[in-house]
Parts: sequence; C-alpha cells; structure tokens
Amino acid sequence: MTAFDDHDGRKAPAALASQDLSSPAMRPMPFALSRRNALRAGIGIVGATLVPGIGHMGLAYADDKPAIGTWPAGSQGSSVFIGAAVPLTGTYAVQGEDERKGLELAVEHINTNNPLMKALAPKINNGVLGKKVELLVADSAAKPNQAVQAEQTFINQNKVVLMFGSTSSAVAVALNKFAQREKILYMAGISGSNDTTGKDCVRYGFRQGFYGETAANAIGPVLLAQFGKNRKAAFMTPDYTYGHTTTKSVADYLTEKGGWTVVTNQVSPLGTQDFSQYLTNIGNSGAEFLINVNWGRDAVLSTQQAKQFGIIPKMTLVVPYQIPFLAKEVGPDLTAGVFAATDFWWTLEDKYPLAKMFVESFQKKYGYRPEWGAENAYVSLGHWARMVTEAGTFYPPDVIKQFEKGETIPSLLGDVHYRPQDHQLVRPVILVRGKAKKDMKNDEDFWEVIGIVPGDKLMQAPDAFGCKLGDYT
Repeated sequence: MTAFDDHDGRKAPAALASQDLSSPAMRPMPFALSRRNALRAGIGIVGATLVPGIGHMGLAYADDKPAIGTWPAGSQGSSVFIGAAVPLTGTYAVQGEDERKGLELAVEHINTNNPLMKALAPKINNGVLGKKVELLVADSAAKPNQAVQAEQTFINQNKVVLMFGSTSSAVAVALNKFAQREKILYMAGISGSNDTTGKDCVRYGFRQGFYGETAANAIGPVLLAQFGKNRKAAFMTPDYTYGHTTTKSVADYLTEKGGWTVVTNQVSPLGTQDFSQYLTNIGNSGAEFLINVNWGRDAVLSTQQAKQFGIIPKMTLVVPYQIPFLAKEVGPDLTAGVFAATDFWWTLEDKYPLAKMFVESFQKKYGYRPEWGAENAYVSLGHWARMVTEAGTFYPPDVIKQFEKGETIPSLLGDVHYRPQDHQLVRPVILVRGKAKKDMKNDEDFWEVIGIVPGDKLMQAPDAFGCKLGDYT
C-alpha cells in the first residue's frame, strides 16, 4: 500500500491515514468549479472538456465524452488511485483491518499479474489499462460522516477512480449517495443491510457480499430442520440499518415459515459496552433461542455477557450474520454447536482452487488465515479490475454498463454474476457450525462448513426492496 506517494501532482498529506478526518482542520476544500456550475456558466472549449480541478480549472481531452466525476483527470497519469474508508478504530476495527489487508493484497496482485488475480481479471497487465493501481486508506471509525469526508479528501487530492469500504451499512448507504452525487464508482465492503442494494441502491454503487435477506433465507431452513416449528426467540439488534433489516428478514422467515414467536427484540446503540439491561429483559422473556444480530465488538461483548448472565447455554445461540473473528475472540466454548451464516470460511480451500490460492497468499503475507472481510475486499477489487479492463476505459458510465451486462464471472466460490437491476452480486451464502475445541485441527479451525447455498435461491426480486438506480450521468 502506498498511501502518500506523489504521482502526477496528486499528493496526499503524510498523516492522512491516521488523522481524524472529521476535524475542521482536515475538511477538504470544495472544488473551485464543478462540472455543473461550469455548464451553467456557459463555459465551453472546442475539442476539450472541463475537468473539476483542485482549486483550479483544468482541461482534459476526453474522446468527445464529457468530464464526469474524476474522469478523465484521475486516469491521465501513470497511476490510478483507489480510496478506501474502513474502520481502523472503534467497535468494527478488527474487521476493518482485515478488510484493509484484503485490499492491500489485491492491489499488489493487480500490479504484479498474480495468477489468482489473473483468474478474476484476465486482462490486467502489471496494473489496469497501463496504470499502476495505488491504495489510499483512511479510518472511517464506522462513522458515515467521517467516511464521506475521507473520500472527499481523496477525490480532491488524488482524483480517485474508485471508492471502497464500509464494514458498517450506515457507512455504505452514505457512500452510495455520495458516489451517485460525485459520479465516482463505489464498491461496498462488508454491508449486511438489505437497503444497500435495496431502497438505497444507486447506479454508481455495487456490492459483492451477502446481506440480511440472503442470510435469513439460507439459515432459516437449517434452524427449522434442526429445532422444529413454534419456538420462541429473542433478538439482539444494533440500532441502524444493518441491524433492523437483518432482524426483520430473519424474524419474518422464522415466523412465516416455522411459526416461531419473537418474544423480545432488544435494540442497542452501536458501540454499547454494557448489555446488562438488554440481557435482563431477554433472560425474563421465556425465549428458547438468542439470535444475536450484533456485529463486531458489540457481538463479542454481548455474547460474552450473555454467558455471564447464564443466558448461554440456557438459550441456544444463533448468529445469522456471522462476524469475522467471533469464535477467535469469544472462544470455541461459546461458539461450539452455534449455527451461523457467513460470506467465506478458509476451509473452503478444500473445495475451490481459487479459495486455496487466496488463503495461501494471504497467510504467507500476514501470518494468519483470512476472514471474510479480506475475501470480500479482494474479490471486490478483482471484479472492478475485470470490468475496467473489459470495458477498455475508466469512463464511469462504460464501466457501470460492463457490470450491468450480468455476465458470469469467477469468484473464490465459483461462478457468480451481478444483477443489472440492483448491482447486487448473486453469490452463495456459506453455512457453518461452531466446532468444539477438541475437534479443532489447528488454532484457526473454529467452524465446520455445513452448507453452500446458491445465491439465486436466496435473493428477493430486484425491485422488492425499492431499488431505483438513478442516472449514469
């Protein structure tokens, strides 16, 4: 990762990745002249297009296509920049760091023609369309405003051609809207809300990972087969779009298909440290199952405290949208026998050759086997590189239209495709069950894969959650 090199006048401040971008001192200056304002002003130059500059107006020849977003200025030098806003502090920091490493490995592989990346994007050639790819990273702290401000800085100072990252669906939704406004492509990272490619979908946003509705439709049948109908469940839900939409999807499935009853839904703020009031209500609810939708550090603390309150093992724990590192952080004693839905697990290397290549590359570089934040980031960048090289241009509308062809393309888990109607990848959901410590073959062997459910069987109709993509330009 080279976050701070000076290429073609695009230089990031040396402390950018460690600075709080929400502080007034770090707020970027607005463009001196936007494309819209230029058009309103009636400015025109024959044979050239106006490009929003950083404190100035620049000219760029653009093959008779109007300048849009950071195009063409962002792809005129020897390098192109990707701006990632991921949580490196706060309740989702562990997952954000895993995401960052997946991005870093992907960029390295794009620039060196690694065989794994060539399998995802065959036309890369020591970069993308003759350009080296460089990665910029800033800490979003899982805060939407901070993520948007980080990306705005990257736009102003580096003319990024792609924005990446979330790990919080509130961030993903905010960056969706920002991407559509700025006309710069955005690949969401970890984002479990139905809304990301539902009511908050945009033309300029894409999601590779699974989400609440697909998790519910994958794990629901397993729960009904294992535990039967007419059971009582208590939910723990983080108070933002991911939590609410995932809880609704899981609860709807269990109540409609299995006659389960939701006896209580305890909603807590993101970053809660003490879950005692919520767990007291759950303990008094008469529930047989604790369905924990919390994520990141919140999931770790709430699970540990549920054990302290005696709720686990009295109630059966279910994790419908598994966080990376949950078993590692709470220990196999708490996750043994627990059913969970997830995006990727490293033992899938035994089934998928590309997954094996990824796990080996990641472990060699970082010293541990990757979680699904890293897998999500790596594959997302691989798919972006594929679409750009297939389109033969960085021009955003053309890259979007390449995604929207819906062609079958590889992933680490077999063939997949993006739906043109909502920009959601149609991909499998992985079902796992926690291993007891005595059954673990090594110190990272926390989960047994019990199912790989094809994505097309799990997804709602493209317009069911209100997706309206918006304009290309």
